[in-house]
Amino acid sequence: MKILVACGGTGGHILPALSFLERLKSKRKDLDILIVVTRRKIEERIVPAGYRVAHIGVSPVNCVNIRAVVRLLTGTMQSAGIILRFRPDVVVGFGSYASFAPVLFAKMLGIKTIIHEQNVAAGAANRLLARFSDRIAVSFAASREWFKPYDKKIILTGNPKSQNMARVARGEALRFFGFSEDKFTILVMGGSQGSEKINRVFLEGLCGIRNKNNLQVIHLCGIKDLAALSQRYKETGVSFRLYEFLEPMHYAYSAADLAITRAGATTISELIFFGLPAIIIPYPFARRHQAANAGLITENKAAISIEDSALNTCLLSDIISDLCGNRGKLDAMRTAYKELQNASCQQDLSDAVLSLCG
Repeated sequence: MKILVACGGTGGHILPALSFLERLKSKRKDLDILIVVTRRKIEERIVPAGYRVAHIGVSPVNCVNIRAVVRLLTGTMQSAGIILRFRPDVVVGFGSYASFAPVLFAKMLGIKTIIHEQNVAAGAANRLLARFSDRIAVSFAASREWFKPYDKKIILTGNPKSQNMARVARGEALRFFGFSEDKFTILVMGGSQGSEKINRVFLEGLCGIRNKNNLQVIHLCGIKDLAALSQRYKETGVSFRLYEFLEPMHYAYSAADLAITRAGATTISELIFFGLPAIIIPYPFARRHQAANAGLITENKAAISIEDSALNTCLLSDIISDLCGNRGKLDAMRTAYKELQNASCQQDLSDAVLSLCG
């Protein structure tokens, strides 16, 4: 069985695609897989060496200028060549401009197609591809609103998670980091590439948090700030573990009492799965997507949202201090996730793809 997976742009598109393939390979051994991405550095870093990869050059589908049009035509021709050579049984698109041409051209050739939307608010590529796709998989029930004319095609699959993404006992998770079971653990992360603003504001505000000596921090900071943050953490006296990127994230989620994070679709799905109270700071340059993702859990009172423009050291320190000293509020936030957990998935994406292949 030949499966072509088109993804790219950010870790939020690539990681669910890799988790889907991991699940698919556990069910079928006779797979020939090709991943189509662009040439961004993050894609080269995240996609494992064992996969066959093809590259296309594209621009965002909502970008209108001569260069974008040329790149779109080039990407379409490259996609056509890839599909004609590979001849997949099904093409799975994970959104972003990298999936637009492969899915569209596959449909023109009569190849089965399915698209997956990770965010609550559908992206431009998936909204355009919805008409041509045989199935539309969504991570959240709220996403149905974006595909109303194609409701019969929609399946609720959730956002694919790695099979390693499983809860572990808090004590085991804390031992993984060499942390104490008696301290309050904060997980700080800014998406697959880190967030300079969250890194800076959190470190500046750390000393203003009440009882900071009772804190321990797991911080995923991205590559740019790694060296500078390491030195600054040592000066605070707070126990910390600093990473550019952490592969066994289930230990971090299982160890943490509170997360401070952006509102990418994968992060939101994982917060829901682990029921982890959070302070959400939606990324302002993906505001429609991340604000909608954040709203899904803040409306249920499972998290607190701060606008990026309003984020400052005093505000963040005050909210963290309040939550650290209020176990009742944290327990209520964890309980608020249960409704979202119960409605998170109706069908496995890998099963949906296999059913398209008969």
